[in-house]
Parts: sequence; structure tokens; C-alpha cells
Amino acid sequence: MSEAPLLTVRNLRVTYPSAQGDTHAVRDVSFTLGRERLGIVGESGSGKSTTGRAIMGLVPPPGRISADELRLGDVDLRSLSERGFRRLRGGRVAMVLQDPKYALNPVMSIGAQIVETHRAHVGGGTAAARRAALEMLEAVRIRDPERVFALYPHQVSGGMGQRAMIAMMLIANPDVLIADEPTSALDATVQVQVLAILDELVRGRGMGLILISHNLHLVSAFCDRVLVMYAGRVVETCEAGKLREAKHPYTRGLLDSLPELGHRRAVLPQLQRDPAWADGA
Repeated sequence: MSEAPLLTVRNLRVTYPSAQGDTHAVRDVSFTLGRERLGIVGESGSGKSTTGRAIMGLVPPPGRISADELRLGDVDLRSLSERGFRRLRGGRVAMVLQDPKYALNPVMSIGAQIVETHRAHVGGGTAAARRAALEMLEAVRIRDPERVFALYPHQVSGGMGQRAMIAMMLIANPDVLIADEPTSALDATVQVQVLAILDELVRGRGMGLILISHNLHLVSAFCDRVLVMYAGRVVETCEAGKLREAKHPYTRGLLDSLPELGHRRAVLPQLQRDPAWADGA
């Protein structure tokens, strides 16, 4: 008997009303997530980050979220109040944001923020939470956890800040981790290190990971499956290792636009877009 999915999304829609009419940021997005690494790719404005925020209940008013099914394990996310989402976030589902400089609290030390997350979702006293935080900082390969524990976000590099953010999001051992462009603010070498840490921790803990990115090379090398989004809609789903065999013209256009080492082009290809794709054609 196959294992039940950690996350089920069926016909998810996110709409922003305005005087000029409704803007449909996410249109009928459907997928399931097991204990795997799922990549969501697309251009800026394709709806991939909004999809992740909708799952977390983080779409700000006047945005409206609706779905035929939106379930995290046995929890129907459609019926949750803001209070219910606060209990869920950081506990059963967590989100790593793009830039730790803006995601971490600038007036709290890194250690205090990780301890706060542990006490909110795991419980126990301050001493136990401190031990768990130091162990988690060591798990994300920070060499001197005691020193970093006492530092503030502005005192660490981008790569170390992102590791601290990952530690804070994983301290409560969530079922699902959503990573929204977690390496875009980092240089190539640090990107590889951070992804290796994510991979090790996600696999070791049996979690489900959603990696949101515009980097097709990164997603095809790191993930198991890939969703390609255009204008708020999923236009193609494929195995990450077979992304080069994608059939949809939008996916083909994205792939053809990627630079290749050792291959010079006299003319850069222009990505073509068909308005009919937004309607599911």
C-alpha cells in the first residue's frame, strides 16, 4: 500500500481583486507531495512563490485563497483560522525565504530566534531549547555554534545567515519544508554548500521539500520532480532528470534560453509566449 501524501493541492487559486477586475495570480494548480524533493520553476510573476505562500496561509489581504482540496496530512488548510496557521507554521510546515537579511529579526540574536521557534513548537525549557539550537546550528555545518548563537543577523555572511534560517525552520522537524529561492542571493560555491545541507537534512528526516526557483539547471540537478508554471498555471510536470525532454513550448523556450559553457551563440533565442497557455491550452 502506497504512503499517503504529505501535502495535497487540488485546483488552488489565488485572486487579487481590484477596481479594474480580478487578477488571477494562481490558477487551478494541482499536485501532491510525498517524501521527495519537488521543484517549482518559472519566470518572475509566474505564481510559484504565491503558491508557496498560499500553502502557508501567508497571502495578504485583499488576496483570496480557494481550492477544491488543500490538505497537509490530516489537516484541511482551507478551514484554518490565522491562529490555526500560526500553530502549524514552523511546526508541521516551514518556509525558508530568499534573503536572511530580511527574513531574520534584526533585533534578536540568531540563537534567541531558534530557541523561540523550538519552545513555540516543541516545548520544554530554555536550557533544552538552547541545546537543541546549538545541535541544529552544528547540523547545518556552522563551525562555531556557540559564537554564532550569540550573533545578530547583520554580523554574519549571507551564506551563514541562510544556514541559520534553515536551522530555525528545521528545529521543530516539520513534515514539509518550502524553500523559496533559498540560494539566489548567494554565490555559486555557497549555493552548492547550502543545497547539500538541505539535501542531507531533508533525506535524513524523511521530509517533503518544495524548492521554488527560476534556475532550471539547479532544479533539474537537485529535485526529483519539476512543475513548470506560466501565468499562474502549471503547464508541465516531469521528472527532473528528464527535464531536457520536456514537450511544452514554454518549457522548451526556457531551456533554450539557458547559457551553455563552450557553446557560443551569434543570436540569443527569444522566449515566445502564447496567451492561450494562461487558459490551459
